[in-house]
Amino acid sequence: MIEWSEMELAIQDAIRQFVDAEIRPRREELEFGDLPPYDILRKLWKTFGIDAMASDALSAILDTAEAKERARAEGVETPKRDRSGDGGMGALGAQAGMGVILIKEICRVSPGFVGAFGVSLGLGASTIMSRGTVAQQRRWLPPLVTLGKIAAWALTEPGSGSDAFGGMRTTATRVEGGYRLNGQKTFITNGPYADTVVVYAKLDDGVTAPRDRKILTFVLDSGMPGFTQGKPFRKMGFHSSPTGELFFDDVFVEADRLLGETEEHKGGDGRASAKSGFVAERTGVAAMSLGIIEECLEQCTRYAKERVQFGHPIADYQLVQLKLAQMEIARINVQNMVFRGLELAAAGKQPSLAEASAMKLYSSQAATEVAMEAIQLFGGNGYMSEYPVEQLARDAKSLMIYAGSNEIQATHIAKGVLER
Repeated sequence: MIEWSEMELAIQDAIRQFVDAEIRPRREELEFGDLPPYDILRKLWKTFGIDAMASDALSAILDTAEAKERARAEGVETPKRDRSGDGGMGALGAQAGMGVILIKEICRVSPGFVGAFGVSLGLGASTIMSRGTVAQQRRWLPPLVTLGKIAAWALTEPGSGSDAFGGMRTTATRVEGGYRLNGQKTFITNGPYADTVVVYAKLDDGVTAPRDRKILTFVLDSGMPGFTQGKPFRKMGFHSSPTGELFFDDVFVEADRLLGETEEHKGGDGRASAKSGFVAERTGVAAMSLGIIEECLEQCTRYAKERVQFGHPIADYQLVQLKLAQMEIARINVQNMVFRGLELAAAGKQPSLAEASAMKLYSSQAATEVAMEAIQLFGGNGYMSEYPVEQLARDAKSLMIYAGSNEIQATHIAKGVLER
């Protein structure tokens, strides 16, 4: 893939019009007024028919899955669908370009919006889809895919950070009829407002050493006894993506809330599902970074032509031209990474964890550098919140930590290289 198609460019224009009408005018309210993003996101979903398309697609998938389950129960073999053309990823390859355009266009104004719906759908709902039984999918997914309800994905803890599995202290203890959850999660996107929460916990069997315990994955609903959702954190950036803590105080979780309804899941324990989520999250950061870079470059180009110093537009000066040139180089490089991801999706594939980590590390670093240079080009104006580059610089920096710090990405990249 070397460029966007005409259809994709038309979609880009339509999304940009929505963003300019519904999100850009509320930028300050989102930044300083603690306006949650969910109603605007639901309007976006409805405006473009995403809610109806997602609902119809999910119904078809679940109906097919239930029919296969009935056939297996009756001893009837069902023909396997030929998915050689999509690599098991269904319509993802065909729709991936539209998803990337949606992400980057929103990130030009408010990257936190993407964090909010990206975690709800790309981590919360997708984990239920990949790990849950058909009954569990039917139970929780319909309101999530339409954004009628919002999901959170709870892995990180105060003492774990990059050592998410080894340092995990949230425990699940077997009791009659289910489990008891105890522990705490932090830095959880959508945590303060989530209706549905996917929670990772270690099985405390009283025998296995803590670091080696099995990771189980549960689905909780807000309001369950003993489950507390903390208030939104005050943050440096990403203000349109509410983040908070979750507390589990002897929460009773019925056995049917364990994803897969078995501790011996065919796809491995919770570590496997979490790692598959990392790939999607990290490739998504490249699309988010592209949006930030495009907006900074556009803002800087316009400002350099209009801002006059010493009798000339500052665009006439070579040092300013150098900044613009470096921004354009970053845009091209990150766009090529995004196109690489789209080509893989079209072939029904995903990047390896190492490649996804490389995309995340480079693109987030490039977006942060471009945004900081944008502030420098704007001078004193760039330091003022009146100008959007100030916000974009704060938001871009979060991408170097979000989805795993860039330092931990380097270890995944190097491991992939050494395993060749």
